[in-house]
Amino acid sequence: MITVTFFYMRQAKFGQAPAGYHLQKISHSSNFNDGMFKNIQHTPDLTEGHSYFGILYQQFFVKHPRTKPEDIIPSKKTDLFSIPEDENVLVWFGHSSYFIQLDGIKILVDPVFSGNASPIPGTVKSFKGTDRYTVQDIPEIDYLIISHDHYDHLDYKTITGLKDKVGKVICGLGVGSHFEKWGFSANQINEQDWYDKVEVDSGFTIHTMPARHFSGRGFSRKNTLWASYVIESPSQKIYVGGDSGYGEFFAEIGEKFNSIDLAILDNGQYNDAWKEIHMHPDQVLRAARDLKAKRLFPVHSSKYVLAMHPWDEPLKEVTRLNQESGNLIPLFTPIIGEKIDLDDSVKIFDKWWENLN
Repeated sequence: MITVTFFYMRQAKFGQAPAGYHLQKISHSSNFNDGMFKNIQHTPDLTEGHSYFGILYQQFFVKHPRTKPEDIIPSKKTDLFSIPEDENVLVWFGHSSYFIQLDGIKILVDPVFSGNASPIPGTVKSFKGTDRYTVQDIPEIDYLIISHDHYDHLDYKTITGLKDKVGKVICGLGVGSHFEKWGFSANQINEQDWYDKVEVDSGFTIHTMPARHFSGRGFSRKNTLWASYVIESPSQKIYVGGDSGYGEFFAEIGEKFNSIDLAILDNGQYNDAWKEIHMHPDQVLRAARDLKAKRLFPVHSSKYVLAMHPWDEPLKEVTRLNQESGNLIPLFTPIIGEKIDLDDSVKIFDKWWENLN
């Protein structure tokens, strides 16, 4: 079994641990200590009082109803090639994958089009109806943004299929090692530390900001940097949250950028056992307020089973809690594939998850 595992994990899809100049760059980061990256605030792998044995018992021996929908998830198919250059739009692909066109710049975030979010075939499969898009449906991309290297955010099959369509990759320190192994040139890859930035164009900057999470493929953990991003264009500021637990840095980002037009935040796959690395719905709303966000797009749900809550609970709860607080922040909840006008600040979205089993 050990021999089989060893050779299986030598496959390209597991990527490459940082080495050479990647490792040299990492060594200069103030966020890297004792051989691993660390969060700004103390972040245990498991919440106090929980154990890995307890989690395994819950997953395999306790029944959790409705973690996967019986019905087909509704979706649309937008022709991304035909979107006029002067339109500011967002198209969500489910979970944490989406396409943004903003002030003429095309951006793709954490794309996963392979049908599963695991290196083991047949596991963590996408829900019925959520795989409307393939690599062939994606136009040439100016910037591919990767929040971290977990399989539900960095997918080998998708990334290698997109290689010739991507201008530049923006990712955390060390993540570029995976891209180089997968055939990307060093000139395509822009590894970033927290608080670094990339000047895209006049008045258009992509800022790399902290997140509260972890990283790793295979048996390696925290050897590459996880991150969030602020896309600051001449017309809008969009926060790309990646995966994160709640942290004080949200308020810091809100102060630094004054206000965020759209905050895209991790809202799903949470559990009390790992509440420091994934936010519950009430924390998502709190983070959005800290960011001074004008609108909130709750993602990281509706495509895979990665936790034990009902599949529709994240959207139901964030909606309910927002309503109870007087709808202080408009919710941005498109269906998969729907083209959303980012300049339309008053659009009201349907609760598409209602009445689905």
